[in-house]
Amino acid sequence: MPVKRKPDYWIVGLAVAMLVIGVVMIFSSSAVIAAERYGDPYHYLKRQLMWVCVGAGALVAGARVDYARYMRYAYLLYVGVVVMLALTLIPGIGQAANGARRWISLGFVSFQPAEIAKIALIIFFAAMLTKKRTEGKLSDFQFGYLPNLAALALVFALVQFQPDLGTAMMIALVAVFMFVMAGARFSHVLGTALVVAPLMAVSIMSTSYRKRRIMSFLDPWEDSADAGYQIIQSFVAMANGGPWGVGLGAGQQKLFYLPEPHTDFIYAIIAEELGFAGGMTVLALFVAFTWRGFRVGLKAPDMFGSLLALGITFAVSAQALLNVAVAMGMLPTKGLPLPFISLGGSALVMWMFAVGVLTNVSEHAT
Repeated sequence: MPVKRKPDYWIVGLAVAMLVIGVVMIFSSSAVIAAERYGDPYHYLKRQLMWVCVGAGALVAGARVDYARYMRYAYLLYVGVVVMLALTLIPGIGQAANGARRWISLGFVSFQPAEIAKIALIIFFAAMLTKKRTEGKLSDFQFGYLPNLAALALVFALVQFQPDLGTAMMIALVAVFMFVMAGARFSHVLGTALVVAPLMAVSIMSTSYRKRRIMSFLDPWEDSADAGYQIIQSFVAMANGGPWGVGLGAGQQKLFYLPEPHTDFIYAIIAEELGFAGGMTVLALFVAFTWRGFRVGLKAPDMFGSLLALGITFAVSAQALLNVAVAMGMLPTKGLPLPFISLGGSALVMWMFAVGVLTNVSEHAT
């Protein structure tokens, strides 16, 4: 058993710093909306603080449990995720909102199984890829690569049916990254991409709202009152911010101009109120988190720990990058929140649990 060392407190510190920024910016961006919707400007702030407390418990639990134990439960985690994702599609169990079934309601609380899937699949693929590599089958298409691809395809399809293409693509991106890092043949990965890309293009262009998102991304001013409205308002927020911002709480776009200012587009509010300096500070925190996480993954004592740390770190950094790119108009809108910062329940708890797991791996890093 590897000797335990001091955990990498930088990882926890960076996550906490982003949480603090998130709590402040959620209150700033949501107070007026919360007052109008619920008659309480503190509604979303109180909700986020509650989930931060739950997430703190998840972080401690993830940090205290030896990461090697998760390998034993990889199949069980996968089956549990598949069952939960399937349940979201069943009327009466899955909770519908805005034309999507992404939640399971327990009466007193609702949660998104897709957010649990992000972390559970990292554990699952870390275990399966380690097993295949140990057996010398990872480079074998039929017995090494294909079973893992089939497992990914099933989850991708279930998330896509909700529908939630953004999360499905995020899960696939992290899994493919782990395949490559584990040593899967690049030709297998490239071949899969060449087959899947045209199918995805057909799926996007044959669905009206997805096609509109692509068109509004290419030219948001073509439909500035509808499909392009959100991204244009994000541009306005960032332009208003300038170098130093208009001041915390003084932003105008959150006043019913920019939709979802406390969730998917919170980065635009950060840029408006804290300026280029604030936006770059947030990016610097994610860059530092990525550096520390990859460092842990590369120094982990075994393949499972390495893939676990690398997968978690890549998931956080990739989703952050995609969220910021959408806010800046560099990618079509996808509905992916900014980790640790956007308003969230199950997503925040799972990210904090992932930080705990990453911290635990760091205790064994050489």
